[in-house]
Amino acid sequence: MTRTSAVPTSLLALALLTGGCGYNTIQTMDEQVNQAKGQIETQLQRRSDLVPNLVETVKGVARQESTIFTSIAESRARLSGAVQSGDIGDMAEANQALTQGIGRLLAIVENYPELRSSENFRALQDQLEGTENRISVARQDYNTSVGSYNGYIRRFPYNLTAKIFGQGPREYFEAAPGSEEAPKVQF
Repeated sequence: MTRTSAVPTSLLALALLTGGCGYNTIQTMDEQVNQAKGQIETQLQRRSDLVPNLVETVKGVARQESTIFTSIAESRARLSGAVQSGDIGDMAEANQALTQGIGRLLAIVENYPELRSSENFRALQDQLEGTENRISVARQDYNTSVGSYNGYIRRFPYNLTAKIFGQGPREYFEAAPGSEEAPKVQF
C-alpha cells in the first residue's frame, strides 16, 4: 500500500518541483521567441518576394542600370537563403545588403519621372514600404521576447533550471555594422 501511495506522492513532488523551478515558463518564453523569429522570417520573405516585381518594373524603364539589378538579385538570394537557414545574424546581414540595394534602386527612380508616375510602381513601392514597417515591428517584438527570455534564464533559481535543460541565451536581431548610415548612391 505504501508503494501505490508513493507513486502519486513522487509525481506530485515532481510537478511541484518543475512548476516552482520555472521550467514551464522558460519553455513558454522560448516559444514566444520562436514565434517572434517566425514573424521576422515571414516579413523578410514577403520583402524578398516583392523585390523582383519592383526590379522588373524599374527595368522596363531603366535598362542601362543592370549592375544594380544584379546586385539586388544577389542580395535577395542571400536573404532568402538566410531566412531558410534561420540564423538571425545571417538574416540581419542579408537584410542590410538588400536594404542598400533597394536604396540605390529608389535613387535611380528619381532620374525617371515617367516611372515615378507609374501606377504599378507606386503600388509596389507602397507595398514595400508597408513591409519595411512590418519588418521593423517584427524585429522589435523579437528583441523584446529575447530580452525577457534572456533576463528570466539569468535569474536564480531559473538559471539552474535553464542550465539543466540546456536552455541558453538567445541572439538579438541586430543591424549590421554601418547600417545606421544611409546608403550612398553614386553613378
